[in-house]
Amino acid sequence: MPHLLTRLALAGLAALGLLAASPAAQAQEKVSFPSRDGTLIDGYLFRAGQGPGPAVIFAHGCGGLIGKNGINARETDWAQRLNGAGYSVLMVDSFTPRGVRSMCAPANFRSDVYRARPKDMYGALAYLQAQPFVNPGRIALMGWSQGGGTVLNTLRTDSSARPAGLPPTRDFQAAVAFYPGSCSAARQPGGWSSRIPLLVLLGEKDVWSPLQPCEALLTEAASAGNPVTLRIYSGAYHDFDWPGLAYRERPEFRTTAGVVPITGTDPAARSDALSRVPAFLSRYLKAAAH
Repeated sequence: MPHLLTRLALAGLAALGLLAASPAAQAQEKVSFPSRDGTLIDGYLFRAGQGPGPAVIFAHGCGGLIGKNGINARETDWAQRLNGAGYSVLMVDSFTPRGVRSMCAPANFRSDVYRARPKDMYGALAYLQAQPFVNPGRIALMGWSQGGGTVLNTLRTDSSARPAGLPPTRDFQAAVAFYPGSCSAARQPGGWSSRIPLLVLLGEKDVWSPLQPCEALLTEAASAGNPVTLRIYSGAYHDFDWPGLAYRERPEFRTTAGVVPITGTDPAARSDALSRVPAFLSRYLKAAAH
């Protein structure tokens, strides 16, 4: 299949059929598992059935997985939708076990925690592969913002988090990164490569995870034969897939470059993502999920 890097025109997307959230999604179960750095990590498990079936691991953004009203609405909404499509979901909380609440402001950023997160993802992978309701060869990774950067760093060909000698059939089989951090030549010295199929979704007006450096990095990766698909949403800001999120400027998270982040739902971009992501996952996980 050709590796696609395309800019999406959003006109008429309201007509697209969407994967509806399933009220039958099973209640969450809190679990724990060791990260490959030795930290005992919290996870929130949403089972899709008795299986063994495919599964998706979630990597949260800089604000953490748990907000004042519980698990973030974005992750909860995606888990319900993916459960409805037959995927079990394991949400990984990389912050709470390490005493971190948020790493959105530069003053609160902890590089040691950020560097450890790919090891959390491989710890989560090993945990799921030991569960009878999961097909161990049909697991994907999905992350947002800093969690999207974690996706890139986890998938790298030379990732130090990957267990030595891990067969490709026991590695992640696909991945999705929404507006990822670390998506630039400056943050990926020597370039970026991975044999694992990756879908990256970006907002054209995102100033927190800027389009241009990420597009340049991934275009180069795709040109070199890496299985990267990049989808760019015209007019969309950061967090465009978060349900019901009003446009908001966030000066409290002003970057070291002086940029004030902007967040907000983009209905057209969200609609496309809600159909595009399950279709992408199905291509790599569902065809041989039995």
